[in-house]
Amino acid sequence: MKRKSNQSRALGVALDKVGPRLEEINQRLPSLEAAVRPIRANKDALVAVGGHIDRAVGPAAAVLKVFDAVHGLEKPLLSDPRKDLPGYLAVLKRLEEALRFLADNCGLAIQWLEDIVEYLEDNVLADDRYLLDLKKSLKGLREMQSNGGKSRLDGGLLDAALDKLEKEFRLLLTENSTPLPMPSQSLGAQASIAPLLVPVPVNQKLQAILGRLMANERLENCISIYVDVRGANVRASLKDLNLDYLEISVAEFNDVQSIEVYIAQWGKHLEFAVKHLFEMEYKLCDDVFGRVGLDVWMGCFAKIAAQAGILAFLQFGKTVTESKKDPIKLLKLLDIFASLNKLRLDFNRLFGGAACAEIQNLTRDLIRRVVDGACKIFWELLVQVELQRQTPPPDDGSVPRLVSFISDYCNRLLGDDYKPILTQVLVIHRSWKKEKFQETLLIEAILDIIKAIELNLETWSKAYEDTMLSHFFLMNNHWHLYKHMKGTKLALHLGDSWLKEHEQYKEYYATTYLRESWGKLPALLSREGLILFSGGRATARDLVKKRLKKFNEAFDDMYKKQSNWVVSDKDLREKTCQLIVQTIVPVYRSYMQNYGPLVEQDASSSKYAKYTAQSLEQLVTSLFHPKPGKLGSFKGRQYLGKFPSVGADGNHSSRS
Repeated sequence: MKRKSNQSRALGVALDKVGPRLEEINQRLPSLEAAVRPIRANKDALVAVGGHIDRAVGPAAAVLKVFDAVHGLEKPLLSDPRKDLPGYLAVLKRLEEALRFLADNCGLAIQWLEDIVEYLEDNVLADDRYLLDLKKSLKGLREMQSNGGKSRLDGGLLDAALDKLEKEFRLLLTENSTPLPMPSQSLGAQASIAPLLVPVPVNQKLQAILGRLMANERLENCISIYVDVRGANVRASLKDLNLDYLEISVAEFNDVQSIEVYIAQWGKHLEFAVKHLFEMEYKLCDDVFGRVGLDVWMGCFAKIAAQAGILAFLQFGKTVTESKKDPIKLLKLLDIFASLNKLRLDFNRLFGGAACAEIQNLTRDLIRRVVDGACKIFWELLVQVELQRQTPPPDDGSVPRLVSFISDYCNRLLGDDYKPILTQVLVIHRSWKKEKFQETLLIEAILDIIKAIELNLETWSKAYEDTMLSHFFLMNNHWHLYKHMKGTKLALHLGDSWLKEHEQYKEYYATTYLRESWGKLPALLSREGLILFSGGRATARDLVKKRLKKFNEAFDDMYKKQSNWVVSDKDLREKTCQLIVQTIVPVYRSYMQNYGPLVEQDASSSKYAKYTAQSLEQLVTSLFHPKPGKLGSFKGRQYLGKFPSVGADGNHSSRS
């Protein structure tokens, strides 16, 4: 019994040891089953599996090899491309080629691997769990490939390298974009300004970078960078010109005269911008983007031009056309047209492409507004002159501002500066209406204006109640027309007979004025009754006193009346005063020499011997001077804006 008991215990211990081993065997059975499964598999399938595996693993191994090579390019591509741009671009090209290989072959390798997994599964040549893991991995690769696997395969290396190239592209442009130096005093030396183009080696680098970026669909990024950098450079070039006036609105000024200086600057600034700044950008866009295509580089240039300010220049011109109508505006519109016409060929060449459609439309609209506005003002000038006829003449007998303005204005219109431009504008305007224009129409229109001025003068002269003042007024104005027309372009059309006629009228009215006014004074110093008088010194003294008193009173009245009259022309003023002096002073001097002693000894002598010959001459020569600030106001009809009124113009100002 004892022995049996010991055997039972030994058996129990053995069973305890067998349990874990059985568990271990149970756990190993699946792997053993998988290991012996090929032995149980179909013999033909088992033989063929090796070839399937070799064909699947070959492409996969090649892909892995290229993938390793891609990672080997990471260090050089994350470095600064500036150190060796050609080398950097060569490495980048290798990366692109590797990624293209991966893109082309990853799908094939995955397909081969999927096929072998399917083969193993169909022929029960591998463990199900093993095959499940393989399927999951292959599914992940397939999804990665279909969802931008290219960037995932290189870990974003290509994007990082392209970002570096864009940065280098911007840096090269920025370093070689220097604002064009502006003339300090005037823009007269524009022709000597040399364009600052990008050096050839730099341009070659830009195009090399552009090629790689284009190959990776980043052309728009390049254009955006280029427009940003070069547009800023043009704006910096224009900044020193103080172009704030381009933003002025119609509400900010009363008439064209108040911005006349800006209009003059506008023409010079526009010429500088077009012929130098935009010309340079046009050539540079062609140099950098020319190989890409005409539409691309012209589109790039159009964006630079628009952002840099060409539209603001055109808008300023439009603002001028929207201002109030007046004669000076006609001259300014002609100035604007001349500037645009001077740049016509440049505009057509630089902005003639489809990409510059907005600039073309604004330019055409501006030209239309300028031509329409100029023609409308020109053809209304005659009407405006005629409307002034009903206004009163200047009370000082001077030359009305309308007369001085129109005489100068018409001469300017027929001068070498404006006549060709005005003729061209009128021709264009007529052509729009399918009408022909002859130069005689321009001449006839201006001659009609001068005739209207002559008729105005005749009408105004009749408005004076004082005949002396009427003659004084006509003397003034006929002389003005003669002197200011003589030797001018307008005089060639008016003719010598016209000039001679006004000169003769001036002499006639000067004579009648003098006769009807100062010419009456010498008769007051009559010697009658003094030479043959026998009544004694007392009676003679009384006669001299009486006559001197009348002379003094007449002189004082005449002087007082005419002290406010004005002769603007210095030569005419001096000549008129000299004639007055010659009329009265010699007679007065002789009279006082002969009869002055009769009253000089009298206690009240100063009452009669009031003047000396010298003091009379001084008083007369002080007459007819323009009064400071005494300029006619603009209070005529305002249909054309500030058209000169009939008020006196002491300085012959041509301002409207």
